[in-house]
Amino acid sequence: MNLLTKLFGSYSKKELKRIEPLKQAVLALDDKYTKMTDEELKGQTAVLKERLSLGSSLDDILPEAFATCREAMWRVLSIKPFPVQIIGGIILHQGRIAEMKTGEGKTFTAALPAYLNALSGKGVHIVTVNDYLAKYQGEMMARVFNYLGLTVGLAIPGMEPDEKKKAYACDITYATNNEIGFDYLRDNMVTYKERKVQRGHNFAIVDEVDSILIDEARTPLIISGQGEQSTELYNVADRFAKTLRPIRVAETNEKEDNDEIYEDYDYIINEKQKTATLTKRGVKKAEQFFSLENLTDPDNITIQHHINQAIKANGIMQRDIDYVVRDGEVIIVDEFTGRLMYGRRYNEGLHQAIEAKEGVKIARESKTLATITFQNFFRLYNKLSGMTGTAMTEESEFSEIYKLDVVEIPTNKPMIREDCPDVVYKTEKGKFNAVINDIIEHHEKGQPVLVGTITIEKSEQLSAMLKRRGIKHEVLNAKYHEKEAEIVAQAGRKGAVTIATNMAGRGTDILLGGNAEFMARAEMRRMQFSEELIGEASAYGYTDDEEILNARKTFAELNKKYKAEIAPEAEEVRKLGGLYIIGTERHESRRIDNQLRGRAGRQGDPGKSRFYISLEDDLMRLFGGDRIQTIMDRLNVDEDMPIEASILSNTIENAQKKVEGRNFAIRKNVLQYDDVMNRQREIIYEQRDRVLNGDNVKPQIMSMIDQAIEANVKRFLPENTLHDDWDLRGLRDHYLGWMVNPDELHYEGQAFEDLEQQTVIDFLKERAHKLYDLREKAFTPPIMREVERVVLLKNVDTQWMDHIDAMDELQKGIRLRAYGQQDPVIAYREEGFDMFDAMIDTIRENTARMILTVRLKTPEAPKREAVAKETGTTSSDTPAVKQPVRNNGKKPGRNDPCPCGSGKKYKKCCGRNES
Repeated sequence: MNLLTKLFGSYSKKELKRIEPLKQAVLALDDKYTKMTDEELKGQTAVLKERLSLGSSLDDILPEAFATCREAMWRVLSIKPFPVQIIGGIILHQGRIAEMKTGEGKTFTAALPAYLNALSGKGVHIVTVNDYLAKYQGEMMARVFNYLGLTVGLAIPGMEPDEKKKAYACDITYATNNEIGFDYLRDNMVTYKERKVQRGHNFAIVDEVDSILIDEARTPLIISGQGEQSTELYNVADRFAKTLRPIRVAETNEKEDNDEIYEDYDYIINEKQKTATLTKRGVKKAEQFFSLENLTDPDNITIQHHINQAIKANGIMQRDIDYVVRDGEVIIVDEFTGRLMYGRRYNEGLHQAIEAKEGVKIARESKTLATITFQNFFRLYNKLSGMTGTAMTEESEFSEIYKLDVVEIPTNKPMIREDCPDVVYKTEKGKFNAVINDIIEHHEKGQPVLVGTITIEKSEQLSAMLKRRGIKHEVLNAKYHEKEAEIVAQAGRKGAVTIATNMAGRGTDILLGGNAEFMARAEMRRMQFSEELIGEASAYGYTDDEEILNARKTFAELNKKYKAEIAPEAEEVRKLGGLYIIGTERHESRRIDNQLRGRAGRQGDPGKSRFYISLEDDLMRLFGGDRIQTIMDRLNVDEDMPIEASILSNTIENAQKKVEGRNFAIRKNVLQYDDVMNRQREIIYEQRDRVLNGDNVKPQIMSMIDQAIEANVKRFLPENTLHDDWDLRGLRDHYLGWMVNPDELHYEGQAFEDLEQQTVIDFLKERAHKLYDLREKAFTPPIMREVERVVLLKNVDTQWMDHIDAMDELQKGIRLRAYGQQDPVIAYREEGFDMFDAMIDTIRENTARMILTVRLKTPEAPKREAVAKETGTTSSDTPAVKQPVRNNGKKPGRNDPCPCGSGKKYKKCCGRNES
């Protein structure tokens, strides 16, 4: 493959050659636009919009639009995008992924296609990984876009719906990936279309696209409501789990089923698959502890589930690696970025099991109201593009899942960073000793050092070792994320030593000699400026507030002063070799390693990187260290003796590829299941939109009533069967009290024998239409139209929420079908659509029942509520239905057989409509 690439050139080089004429066309307009007055330049927006209205395409006006935006950036921000940034902008406009190294100015690159596509008036979303970046980039670029006559919005958590709606109505909207996804789900839960905040999904530019579309793709977005109160069972299961003896194994093999091998252990922890399983001895202990005859009995499924989550919480989930405990709360640590994931919780009760393990308050379980994966959300866009410093290692996944190709953009200045070969040690102790010695060696000569670790635990271990050697340093991990930007910004100062956990997507440049902006902010704190004013001082939003303007003036003066002061130090650091990156362990993903490396060597700066590895590292131990271990044992290698060889690098890379392949398979599997839900979600949301946008859903409601009647008659009076097998009484009971009277639908003798199914259908339809007309006359048509809308939406939403839970339960158990030689995904798809059809039938039936029994709340409603409790009816501003009663006059229990004769439990049948 390498030979072919050398002979014919890489895909990226071919694509760059293909778009070279477009880049040159933009550059050729530079002189023309430079000579324009401000008014002429601002007027180009109207000129380009008019060209579009006359039939030109966005591709036709690309050179002029890019040249306009480029000149505007120069006049407003004193920044003119480089030719490589123009190339990046063209790639983004074409709906592709641009891989641009750290420090190459992706924020300014995105502005070019954002301006071009915003001219269509359909909206552009620029998606970032956190609120800080969305606000910072949005405010900065708003000055440019506003100068050109476009509007810019910001959508971040904590905003009111009206503010969000204005933000999405703008030509260009900056938002975080989580918030834009949650807004989509919330929009599909509203009762009135005016409450929707988004206006469609035209074009998205995703910053840190690998982090959002790859790393976060395994975790769906979920909007939850409070479910049932968590039980004491979590604490009981945790106490039981703490009495068990686990054994850790590297991988699953046939020995794990051998009871003799594990007869001294209670559960097996598979570190590679991250699973925990009870042994035969563990099952016996569980049965004794919980006084059960058979743990695997279906009646004990709840206890079994709690035990499984408890042993997973105690055996696999590790504090300060997978999560931290802060202020009595368990907070997940993002395995890729090292950040704390506030508001996110492990599902299926695992989070509650960890809370029990840590002895903190167990939060209530939740009920899923709406959910979508990032894969399916971003595939909603008509055009999707992204940018990142590291995408090539995942190009096959981008292509297969999102139909996006990756183009590698060359750096503006040649990359001169030195990437040293990996150094491998036999033990972790030997590795860390070598790392400390290397840090001290470079620190003593003044070269700044950035040390990357995989976990919080390892970062604190290294910090303790450096303290013992008297080396001053800073630690950046999830525990100290508040100081994140400040610590990162100064990591390039002479003699600085910084330890960081996972450098992915930090969003702050490490400048050699130091970052003048952060030094200016620190000085303003000493000058007693408030944090709010300091934040405004470096912001770009328009203001006429004198206090803020004064703060901005002070900040500008201090920034200029510190830039001049650090210039000599920056030059000195360059001569020392620039920033030195030390990786203390290889990450499962090569991208994260590349992101760490990418912190050095920005914009032509010198730099150096090296990774230290031991055979005791998780990656080597679980995914490929056996061969190297054998070599070291044969050569009798000492723990402090390093080994550098190409065979080691190949083994390490192969190990990473294995894990990446496995993670891709996991994400693909998640998507296969969600694709089934996604098709159903599209149908439901499309149905909701029709209701929200339509003025009159009466024909739809009437059709649902008719279909429900036909379905029920055919169920109770099946075709092609003897009349003796008909359940006419059951049909009568089903409609009794709300559509038929006790003396109706009675047929005896020859009348019963001559009775036809269609006769009953026609009778019930006539009665339903009459009831409908009476209600419409009583309510007046305008009110009836509103009642129809509310009833239909209420039923769709209620049944859809229950369906989400049912599909989740189906997915949990469907994988066992593989043991019966059946494809679980196909089984899930088939059974899922059967369940979906059943849900549609229920929506139809409940809507028919509710619309024909609805009452409007009046001043007399409180009196009716009192009567309702006595008679078994409900009364509210939502539809009310008379409930079936037992012979003794009492309302059925929720688990009793339904009196209507359907054979279902009351709660699953007529009792569904209880408030």
